[in-house]
Amino acid sequence: METTLQVPADNEELKNLRSGDYVYITGTIYTARDAAHKRMYDSLLNGENIPIDLNGTFIYYLGPTPARPGEVIGSAGPTTSSRMDKYTPLLLNQGLKGMIGKGKRSEKVIDSIKENGAVYFAAVGGAGALLSKCIKSSEVIAYDDLGTEAIRKLYVENLPVIVIVDSEGNNLYESAVEEYKNRYGKEA
Repeated sequence: METTLQVPADNEELKNLRSGDYVYITGTIYTARDAAHKRMYDSLLNGENIPIDLNGTFIYYLGPTPARPGEVIGSAGPTTSSRMDKYTPLLLNQGLKGMIGKGKRSEKVIDSIKENGAVYFAAVGGAGALLSKCIKSSEVIAYDDLGTEAIRKLYVENLPVIVIVDSEGNNLYESAVEEYKNRYGKEA
């Protein structure tokens, strides 16, 4: 199925998404990679505030390249999501509803996605230059000292992603392998 999603999204919209759906995201999302996740995680554990309100928020695991003159942002391809797995359950418990990256997630993260009614999306790795065209504004809002890993507030239009893990925990990486085995009778 193909659908559009305005973010922040409500819980009902997220519940209707299914593993394997193609989605075009429009709205405000944030970027954060390893170093920013660690800072937010440590701050939350210490009872401190973090620089973004996670309630209903989507985070794109992105560390963009510098923007060329006249461009909003440089190449904007996803980074490997499993690098954030240690921090993700706590952020999901704080209201995070969507994550965009690439690659598999741990069982602990998948369980937390189900518990919190969140969704994990994949953006196409290697297509960062094309994905950057969907980013209409970019502003560093926290952790500027982290350079490309600073937290940015982005406004995106029709950012193409695929639902990998839906709010029920259905995982495209597992179901696609099973479908292949059933269809072709082979081990993947």
